[in-house]
Amino acid sequence: MTFDRAFGVDLGTGSVRIYDQKNDRILKEFNVAALRNGNTVISVGNDAYALTGRTPLNIEIIHPMARGHIQNARMMEAVLHTLLGRCGGFAGLRPAVFFSVPVNITAIEKSTYTTVTKKGRFRNASVFLVEKPVADALALGIPVLNTDGAVLINIGEQSTEVAVIADRRVIITQTIPVGGMHFTAEIKDSIRRRNSFIVSENTARRLKMTLCRLDRDPGDGCKVGGIDLDSGLPRNGIVSSASVISSVKRMLESICGDILKLMERFPPHIQEIAVKDGIYVTGGSARIPGLSDYLSLQLGCPVSIPGLYELSTVNGLKAVMTHRELTHWAVPSGRPLE
Repeated sequence: MTFDRAFGVDLGTGSVRIYDQKNDRILKEFNVAALRNGNTVISVGNDAYALTGRTPLNIEIIHPMARGHIQNARMMEAVLHTLLGRCGGFAGLRPAVFFSVPVNITAIEKSTYTTVTKKGRFRNASVFLVEKPVADALALGIPVLNTDGAVLINIGEQSTEVAVIADRRVIITQTIPVGGMHFTAEIKDSIRRRNSFIVSENTARRLKMTLCRLDRDPGDGCKVGGIDLDSGLPRNGIVSSASVISSVKRMLESICGDILKLMERFPPHIQEIAVKDGIYVTGGSARIPGLSDYLSLQLGCPVSIPGLYELSTVNGLKAVMTHRELTHWAVPSGRPLE
């Protein structure tokens, strides 16, 4: 495929990842927009996210995606085109945008990707769709056309996607409605209950990665700033490592319970492959230290966590865009995904 300019776009619930083929780089920003008085977009991406929790009453923070699906096309259009613009340069007369999409999306959902793309300098763009599990598999070097079976888990911001690839296609997929944001919310709620202390989402997100080590005994806590629940005044408080680990484990137990139920319905040869060759895990929360051993113990099979984390899917799009032998995985948005 030859285009003047090509981009690979992974629209996550929490973040947007864009691969700019011309410059061979990946842009990552939060998938949010700030709206003034209900009708004027004043900022998107990281700039909008920086306003979270401290906006005046007439400014609303909008999340265009929910559980991996576009929920607000107008806001998604604003975020997408602003971030594409931040990649810099001329889009050309024949640009192309490759999107990663959930498996089995509807015709209406597919048309939404075209609608939000074909605006302004991208009005003549070609739009292609790649199934997310396929993109993840390609990024991880799994031979999709030749594998007897591969099990992939992507722990996203709002949900966890489980997929099985075999027979040159995705044969099983399930969405578990628990993701990284639920880990963060559980940490915030635990701190509120235990300490009568409210911390911000950013603080809870940071604690998830700094205090939660699943491969060792709980360590020391740390001092963070927040709001006293009783007085409403700012104060510092100590958050223990044990409380953060306990919060994260509660969410992981929920995810593992659903995965085990799904694995019971795997074809026998896929069950054997999972036990023998293991499961691949990607997504931002895959960064939690000790997660592979914890999941392996819970699921009863080896677990591999490659180093791409939340950039796995967009790197799969990069592979499709830059390797001629993989381009057949990109389907024009007007055609059904196989």
